[in-house]
Amino acid sequence: KFKLTPPSGDTLPQRGFDPGHDTYQAPKSDSASVSVSVDPNSSRLQLLEPFDKSSGKDLEEMPILIKIKGKCTTDHISAAGKWLKFRGHLDNISNNMFIGAVNEENGEINKVKHVETGKYDGVPETARSYKAANMPWVVIGDDNYGEGSSREHAALEPRHLGGRAIIVKSFARIHETNLKKQGMLPLTFADAKDYDRIKSSDRVSLIGLKKLTPGQPITCRIKHENGQTEEFLLNHTFNENQIKWFKAGSALNHMRELKSK
Repeated sequence: KFKLTPPSGDTLPQRGFDPGHDTYQAPKSDSASVSVSVDPNSSRLQLLEPFDKSSGKDLEEMPILIKIKGKCTTDHISAAGKWLKFRGHLDNISNNMFIGAVNEENGEINKVKHVETGKYDGVPETARSYKAANMPWVVIGDDNYGEGSSREHAALEPRHLGGRAIIVKSFARIHETNLKKQGMLPLTFADAKDYDRIKSSDRVSLIGLKKLTPGQPITCRIKHENGQTEEFLLNHTFNENQIKWFKAGSALNHMRELKSK
């Protein structure tokens, strides 16, 4: 039989830790004189431009970019993997937008129909076509939309490529807030069955945005290909301050407005 001696030693160094080299550089007191230079040919870094403010008008007859069937996590919205090298370049990483989401119309991924040309293409390509034509678009989704990680790109990309609203049965809470911060409209069906009333070829109008008020639903009008229309209510969870984000175009835009006062 034998007995080991318990290890011993100082819990903390008697002379303290080596502080290393102090590399902290305090920011300039006048940040207005600071400019950030980024190579315009870089594929991995891009300066962000402020999103446009809300016009204050209703959003009318918007095309549906994609009606999503089933689970849609943040990875379905903004895939990771090889795409993460572009996370500093919003336009390039936006080429992964919704490429993993299942299109309810045909059961396929990354294949949606352009409402005007009738041609099928990838989701990002179709979104870019709408944006180039100044056609804001919407996405229709299922339950717990945006579950998973809290990645901001899943909210930034739809906004960057011309999206204005995400209409679903229910949201994952963090992603819902991220959409609000980017000036998007995260909306839920007052009656989840209304999801089934919408066809991918419909045009969507959101009525009553000028009077957007906490706790008060807004009206959604859908126009079918045959010209017939239907209306139903959509709920939201905007508070007073978050409505200011929407009107300003994003939370950052609103902060800039406050700073300029």
